[in-house]
Amino acid sequence: MKLNDIKPAKGAKTARTRVGRGIGSGLGKTAGRGHKGQHARKGGYHKLGFEGGQMPIQRRLPKRGFKSPLAGLTAEVRLSDLQKMKADEIDLSTLKAEGVISINALTAKVIKSGELSRKVTLKGVLVTKGAREVITAAGGSVIE
Repeated sequence: MKLNDIKPAKGAKTARTRVGRGIGSGLGKTAGRGHKGQHARKGGYHKLGFEGGQMPIQRRLPKRGFKSPLAGLTAEVRLSDLQKMKADEIDLSTLKAEGVISINALTAKVIKSGELSRKVTLKGVLVTKGAREVITAAGGSVIE
């Protein structure tokens, strides 16, 4: 075998079909486009999703659902997570450092879930009404 002997496999390369070259070619006259109509014309096309004037499927079906772009940026923190933490003064950077919330979170909100028996001070962290009551009852405080 030599480099100049290498060829593509038989049938791999086919010549392009030349249309509109007379009746004997089998693709003369209308050149495979049929008789008249939009698709027989040069530049004739229809919009993506066009269904011949019938109301398209994407307009017949109702719009559904909503996904907030900010949903992943606010992290939820349980009271039980605060109980396990080592620090007494807790802010956003402390929560990220101890791996309680994602490093991508922009804000955090403490929710009433679990137990809290130790005194903690929260700074710059959102707190629900129920969680605030539990924190203050344990002797802690929330600084906005």
